[in-house]
Amino acid sequence: MEITPNMTPEQYVDQLVQEDEALRSIREAIIGEGMPEVSVAHPYGKLLTFLIEVSGAGEVLEIGALGGYSGLCLARGLGEKGRIVSLELKKAYALLAHKHMEDNGYGDRVEYRIGPAVDSLKTLQEEGRTFDFFFIDADKENYPVYLEYAIALAKPGAIIAGDNCFLRGRTLNTDKNGPAVQAVRRFNEMIATDPRLVSTLLPAYDGLALARVK
Repeated sequence: MEITPNMTPEQYVDQLVQEDEALRSIREAIIGEGMPEVSVAHPYGKLLTFLIEVSGAGEVLEIGALGGYSGLCLARGLGEKGRIVSLELKKAYALLAHKHMEDNGYGDRVEYRIGPAVDSLKTLQEEGRTFDFFFIDADKENYPVYLEYAIALAKPGAIIAGDNCFLRGRTLNTDKNGPAVQAVRRFNEMIATDPRLVSTLLPAYDGLALARVK
């Protein structure tokens, strides 16, 4: 491993915690399809796998499938009976995500629900569904809403993870005050201060919020 002058902590970690071929191919397919390059950073993807495995989570809710990168990270931590419900606005994205899950042997472990995530969350609540683990990585303006639903749908001790808490620096820029920025700021404040949660915020890459529901 080469350490260079002015190397950032993220660059150092990128060399140590390398992306495997399966994840790399998914990331390349997402780019090739012209989809947004917003998948979770690969060291955080490995953290998701780790958290699911050590927590023993069996029912996982993913809000935002994109092309299946985070879905594979989540699935890798599941036990034999573990399942994922993945919410995705766009059918084409969900189809690509499902293909990647099938290619990696997890196609039968995930259920996709297409349409606005808020609608799907309401339906899940009406169905009486509950989950052990939540990964939030979708439209930022609804992050506070997604957090409230996650708490409502959580089993005791469930873990909630939310990606992109810094919005590539916009959250910290006082000149940026658009709806998405304000929503993520609110989400960060909520997850840090809500008495129903034990939480922290990891500052590397684009920020990852983590909480456990009491």
